[in-house]
Amino acid sequence: MTASEEIVTSRALVEAGSPVAGSMSRAAATVVFDPESARVQVDPQFAACLRSVAAEASALTVPRERVRAGAAVAFAVEYAATQHRNGRPVRADGWFAPRTGNRAAAEEITEQVVAAARRSADERRVRHLGYLLGEAALSPDVDAELVGRALRIAESLSWRQLALLAGVGRRNRAPLPMAPLEDDPRAWTAWGAREDVADLQRALLLDPPVAASRPGPVLPRLRMADLRLTRRGVLVHRLLVLDLLHDDAVTAALADLGLPRS
Repeated sequence: MTASEEIVTSRALVEAGSPVAGSMSRAAATVVFDPESARVQVDPQFAACLRSVAAEASALTVPRERVRAGAAVAFAVEYAATQHRNGRPVRADGWFAPRTGNRAAAEEITEQVVAAARRSADERRVRHLGYLLGEAALSPDVDAELVGRALRIAESLSWRQLALLAGVGRRNRAPLPMAPLEDDPRAWTAWGAREDVADLQRALLLDPPVAASRPGPVLPRLRMADLRLTRRGVLVHRLLVLDLLHDDAVTAALADLGLPRS
């Protein structure tokens, strides 16, 4: 394959993300492969990583995996372009430089994120996987091991759990319900959502931890308003940029619990 043919197939991979990322996929492909024609820009080092992973993913033969891979790249471009426009520079700590006996951390993480997007049957998650890729390239206080840890945790969480984390993380601007959570709701949807909250507590993403049953006075029932992000929760919330998770997803997660929005 010639260099020009590789560019065409790689660009087609990014544009293939349109069923998930919409028309932004075409604009993102322009930013990465024809920056002189683009209205917005991203750092050239970041664009080079995205071109490389798009070239590798262009060989995918499973149609929906191609869609998700292309969409993840498009969302990464969207986030990075916004941060670039706001004057936030990419990290200058060697993130994009080859390491002794290994390739650059940026290339490793980019491959991991796109692979996670390919595996994500719930395609609502792909947006925030792309955002993770962009945020990691801007955050010199987190290394590749820590980004990989956040990615593994994120992959273990359902969409509703991500929405619940987002709700707890934005509690200061959108107060959470004060009504107590039922310990064992009768409705299946409410029971499943309550289990999601408990699993977030058990995974040490939310405080307080699940209270152990013991004799003595009955403790007040947990309220969503009582929950706080742990340090692990803050990491996931920050790197997946859950501040930008749509409000309607948080509202839907709270509704599943049977709790009205305050």
